[in-house]
Amino acid sequence: MHAAPLPAPFREVSDLSAPTRIRKAVFPVAGLGTRFLPATKASPKEMLPVVDKPLIQYAVEEAYEAGIRDMVFVTGRSKRAIEDHFDTSYELENELENAGKQEMLELVRSVSPADMNCLFVRQPRSLGLGHAVLCAEPLVGDEAFAVILADDLMVGVNGSPGVMAQMTAAFEKQGRSLIAVQEVPAEHTRRYGIVKGENAGGALLRVDEIVEKPAPEKAPSRMGVAGRYVLTPRIFEEIRNQPRGVGGEIQLTDAIARLMQHETVYAYQYAGKRYDCGSKEGFLEATVELALQHPQVGAHFREYLKTLAL
Repeated sequence: MHAAPLPAPFREVSDLSAPTRIRKAVFPVAGLGTRFLPATKASPKEMLPVVDKPLIQYAVEEAYEAGIRDMVFVTGRSKRAIEDHFDTSYELENELENAGKQEMLELVRSVSPADMNCLFVRQPRSLGLGHAVLCAEPLVGDEAFAVILADDLMVGVNGSPGVMAQMTAAFEKQGRSLIAVQEVPAEHTRRYGIVKGENAGGALLRVDEIVEKPAPEKAPSRMGVAGRYVLTPRIFEEIRNQPRGVGGEIQLTDAIARLMQHETVYAYQYAGKRYDCGSKEGFLEATVELALQHPQVGAHFREYLKTLAL
């Protein structure tokens, strides 16, 4: 593949050979996206664009910034568009090259940098997030790895490192599983895995308890799990032995609770902003806020919003 210059989102990280370096990220993308019907009837929800990039590309760029180079996609039927997005498009590249549109050509090629590997595996049945992660085991092997949920579009603060870069840096120091968390309103605990833990210094909490989607009166805290994890390979064994939980699915949260019986697990209070793009409201918030920050359309869009009678 043509080695185009890396655009700003793909920031390089040094010392990829460190023993605790996270090299692989798992993207569970087999869901049906029913909350966005009819838009997702024939198109994956992960391909919904926020301004000019699909959700899955934001997630992959975040992993790449963290030094991860092997992207493992757990897909399902009707998800071929994700594979095509990260594949080489010879016809498109040829047309752009012949037309002398070099800047656009480099943009297309930058979607998959030359040093990035895209790997795909199918989730044959919809059995939950834990099962989706287990499907990636043959491609992950016996090493720690990241899990990134593309529904949660997460950005750093004022140009600071992204959430996954923060978490992989923390993992290099601790060498233990990490769960991204944020404080959520009490009435929203039913939407999240909820953790309770003790301060372990800095942004870390040592997790004592984790519960999947508890009612507010049963929630052990208001610290909700966001869509970012760094997990040790022991999690695969726990998922294999995990009975179905909430919703009749194999819950990753339940497997993490079992993992805590053998290893310390930390919650990581990240610095950044999360957009819940699995909901229409969160998706619209991300679209507006990221459009305002966009170097090409931001200024014009800001002036347009000022003309609206809100």
